[in-house]
Amino acid sequence: MTIARIWWKKAGMLGALTLAGCVSTTSDPQPQTPTKTAAPAISLSQAKAKLAPISARMESVAERECRERTPQGYNCDFKISVDERPNLPANAYQTLDKNGRPLIVFTSALIAQTRNQDELAFVMGHEAAHHIAGHIAQSQNNAALGAILLGVAAAAAGADGSVVDLAVNTGAQVGSRVYSKNYELQADSLGTVITHKSGYDPVRGAAFFSRTPDPGNQFLGTHPPNAQRIQIVRETAAKL
Repeated sequence: MTIARIWWKKAGMLGALTLAGCVSTTSDPQPQTPTKTAAPAISLSQAKAKLAPISARMESVAERECRERTPQGYNCDFKISVDERPNLPANAYQTLDKNGRPLIVFTSALIAQTRNQDELAFVMGHEAAHHIAGHIAQSQNNAALGAILLGVAAAAAGADGSVVDLAVNTGAQVGSRVYSKNYELQADSLGTVITHKSGYDPVRGAAFFSRTPDPGNQFLGTHPPNAQRIQIVRETAAKL
């Protein structure tokens, strides 16, 4: 397999790496491949109504923080919405539309599980922070490097096309996860700042983690332990 083919294979895979750091109550959050679950405790219209006042307060703060922390021309025009697909698991994620506009998306199930406005605000601040920190682009670059390195190594060792394809896939997965825990902690810290500046209590908001499955400290896991995330929030909030 030539370097050109490895590069083409890698480039085709990056379309699946457009999500940065989900906040989820499931053990394997993947909103691009939704899992059917029980209907949320609130309707879509109720979920939108619950999210609306937090969005109204936080969007301008997140956009201002974005403009202050990013180069000129960086897209800081956030769109915050509820995912209208039915029966999605509890999740929130940040992605980009086809024009590069940052999207922050909540499922109704996650909105239903939050107990107060502070929790919803913290999740929103966390997802906004992913975009401000450029985590999608960084994850894509890491995945690309991992795919190329393992793909080239397999090709150089004389592996056939299927083995090289497997190496490219594995390299991309490993590469995208190498720094994912750090990205989550960075988003928790900056999200704390955004939440605080919006008039909400980030420490109270981070209590949401105490009710989600703890990923522990798994090798190449995508999320750090919940206790570590709560500690980062407390440390950051103490400085504000």
